[in-house]
Amino acid sequence: MDDEALAALGGILAVLWRGATTRPDKPCSLAWLSKQSQRPMSTLRRQLSTLEQAGLVMVARDEEGIGGTVALSAAGRQLAATLDA
Repeated sequence: MDDEALAALGGILAVLWRGATTRPDKPCSLAWLSKQSQRPMSTLRRQLSTLEQAGLVMVARDEEGIGGTVALSAAGRQLAATLDA
């Protein structure tokens, strides 16, 4: 994976970390994450698949497969915290 792709994935983790720390009682919707990360939904879904396979996020899709929520896993929280430092 090249540096640009790694930076993009790190950016998603940073947005998720910010959301988890500033809005701990609200789930992070895919729409919110798309807007905050300034990524089209199709790109975001591909990047989330990579992060999910790495065990850094957990994605829950709704029944229609259009929306859903995403949260950092324990490993994702640890990594995101180090990126934020």
